[in-house]
Amino acid sequence: MMQDAYIYDAIRSPRGRGRTDGSLHEVTSLRLSAHVLNALKRRNDLDTTQVEDVIWGNVTQVGEQGGCLARAAVLASDFGEQTPGVSVNRFCASGLEAVNIAAAQVRAGHGDAYVAGGVEMMGRVPMGSDGAALAVDPTVAMGCYFVPQGVSADLIATEYGFSRDDCDAYAVASQSRAARAWGEDRFAKSVVPVTDQNGLTILARDEHMRPDTDMQSLGALKPAFREQGEVMPGFDAVALLRYPHLEKINHVHHAGNSSGIVDGAAAVLIGSKAFGERNGLTPRARIRATAKIGDDPTMNLTGPVPVTERILARSGMAISDIDLFEVNEAFSAVVLRFMQAFDVDHGRLNVNGGAIAMGHPLGATGAMILGTLLDEMERADRETGLAALCVAAGMGAATIIERV
Repeated sequence: MMQDAYIYDAIRSPRGRGRTDGSLHEVTSLRLSAHVLNALKRRNDLDTTQVEDVIWGNVTQVGEQGGCLARAAVLASDFGEQTPGVSVNRFCASGLEAVNIAAAQVRAGHGDAYVAGGVEMMGRVPMGSDGAALAVDPTVAMGCYFVPQGVSADLIATEYGFSRDDCDAYAVASQSRAARAWGEDRFAKSVVPVTDQNGLTILARDEHMRPDTDMQSLGALKPAFREQGEVMPGFDAVALLRYPHLEKINHVHHAGNSSGIVDGAAAVLIGSKAFGERNGLTPRARIRATAKIGDDPTMNLTGPVPVTERILARSGMAISDIDLFEVNEAFSAVVLRFMQAFDVDHGRLNVNGGAIAMGHPLGATGAMILGTLLDEMERADRETGLAALCVAAGMGAATIIERV
């Protein structure tokens, strides 16, 4: 008989600017991973001999983020050496996929407790520095009409009718909501400040935010992906081969309405009912359903729509049964398409801002938005929530949680 999987705690680091002058630039992926593992252990007085595995998402698995970073993080932390670790990569959904794998293991009875989450230090290990067959090997790239993600985002805006003003207005709202959330301490339950070896705080809050962003300041920015699309190598032409009914691609995305490049880590404690009872821990939510899906690799970023359709069907729910949504803000058009597809009011979605304002540390973001969703469900006294992410190469991942 399957048993339920519960979330007992969810924490994250602040997001630091993913540049050489970012506050977390001196911190390695290993050290930040160990930092959040130790914080989770302390907060829950966790006996790590009971943790079956640490499942850790990180996307650019090369250099200091390579070599099964998960196991290295366990050994660098205060966890016992008997706890193993495994690194997973489902691109932008890696952190959520780690949680979903852990939940499946608990449900199947393969261990009573897991720690899942992820890390990405984008200022130290640049995105794409590991190479990618989809982007560089013509035997696959040509067959699936590969285009860079920014061009895909502009393709979504073109196909579904989102203007530059639509995308900019969404970005302004994300910045405003994130500023309000920080101003009202809505992240206080989950954010663990990062300290140096002397115990001095390096970073205590997300530093990518630009709360003074308005339509005028965004209007001054040039489209970031027009050159990729229109000039050599001319990816617009590739996209139009897949979507010949479009006359041209309308390039509407730029740095201000796309997710920020940042550093960060997050961890979630998942366990069975018996684990909580044995350790005097109260579950915060039950993981009701998980799902993943493949989608068009040219449009690339529309995965949140079909994966939400799949997870709702799998759980016997309707979109109206979900109280709150967290959909990763990879680009404005991604979230605008989700709201359009399901007629979801913006007042129920990303109510505390998202990656456009606070940044998208690839391997950690999925776990981060799940924690943000849970915090907001508790703050606003809501019962059900859905977290979903678009995923590079044309995929989607989603999780439904309900408060206990």
